[in-house]
Amino acid sequence: MAQYVDSSALAKLYVQEVESDTAHRLLEADHEWISAAHTFVEVRRVLSIRTDGRALAAARSNFLQDWERILVVELDGTTCASAATIAETTQARTLDALHLAAAMRAIPGQRFVTFDVRQADAARRLGFAVVGA
Repeated sequence: MAQYVDSSALAKLYVQEVESDTAHRLLEADHEWISAAHTFVEVRRVLSIRTDGRALAAARSNFLQDWERILVVELDGTTCASAATIAETTQARTLDALHLAAAMRAIPGQRFVTFDVRQADAARRLGFAVVGA
């Protein structure tokens, strides 16, 4: 069974943070990952802020290798329209609403991995089984 993985969870695989061990455990439970196209930008940004030099090169390489196997939900008109509705009804932030809309499109009500507490609350209201936050 696939799980939706947002950028807050995915980045923890490449940058050591307090919740990195938990993220590894949760993501290892199911290797079939789904995420939205903008996750690529968000994770690359985190890597550039939290690492540098060889660590950045290694983190980026590992991320790019994983990105190749992730099922990516494109942010087309349908997904963006859904994100707008989600943002209006849940007050989710823009990027969070895009994640939620992508997850709804791919796997409504399934496992949603995030470490973002506000996004987790909105995901629960939409019927997702949230893990992480």
